[in-house]
Amino acid sequence: MKKLVVVVLIVAALFMGGAFAVAFTPAKLDPADFETLQAANVDNGEKVFWAGGCAGCHAAPGTTGEERLVLSGGLAIHSDFGTFYAPNISPDKSHGIGNWSLVDFANAVKKGIDRHGSNLYPSLPYTSYVRMKDQDVKDLHAYIGTLPPSPEPSKPHEIAFPFNLRPALSFWKLLYFVDKPRVELASSSPEVMRGQYLVEGPGHCGECHTPRNALGGPEYSKWLAGGPNPDGEGRIPDITPGSPDIGNWSAGEIADYLETGFTPDFDSAGGSMVEVQQNMSHLPRSDLEAIGAYLKAVPAH
Repeated sequence: MKKLVVVVLIVAALFMGGAFAVAFTPAKLDPADFETLQAANVDNGEKVFWAGGCAGCHAAPGTTGEERLVLSGGLAIHSDFGTFYAPNISPDKSHGIGNWSLVDFANAVKKGIDRHGSNLYPSLPYTSYVRMKDQDVKDLHAYIGTLPPSPEPSKPHEIAFPFNLRPALSFWKLLYFVDKPRVELASSSPEVMRGQYLVEGPGHCGECHTPRNALGGPEYSKWLAGGPNPDGEGRIPDITPGSPDIGNWSAGEIADYLETGFTPDFDSAGGSMVEVQQNMSHLPRSDLEAIGAYLKAVPAH
């Protein structure tokens, strides 16, 4: 009798846990939303690719030049919760995303859900990508489809219990996964709005420049205020107007830095920012100036 009670309790607990996980997992995107979009624009997809820094994580570590466009994955992303490895997202049909539909891809990028309905870890910055436009996601998907396939298998993450329980991410998403603008802006000019989209969406600048709490959740009240370097060395700078780091830079000087890698004092980008700057340098000057305008418009800390 006692064994029966135990079994019933275990089954009930599993059922309730599954019910809660389903209830708190964000609903998948409506495929109909993608049927009314314009035809994919590969040229725009390339711009989104560089704005999103896709090669920074998904190209094989140490590659240069054209090899950066082979998205075989493998980069180790270290965290307090374990080590995540960027997967193969090349068009390879066996080990990449060559068999993923546009909606499969969009659900991963904007909802943090894989094609089988499981939660993805936020080492993929979907907490920022959720703010991307559907058309940009479609264009990005089309552009990645033009890149070389790679047969390299994705590496499994190295994550210990309990962080390896993907259903638990449903509760994390409930707390930190929001698609609203991160700050209220004093200016609503088209340039600032474009900069807001690039920084808060595909550029995912807040993933590093915003501090996180003990659960790894972004502290949105300290948006872009900087914090400890997730790689363990130094700190990520505050990039708001009140910053001792870049607070006295003009919007144009911020754009210059993203374009050339040189600060107004002729210092150069260092650390992980080298990769970011190289990606951003592919964007048109107007987008870099929009990013600068937005960073001068956000509230100071």
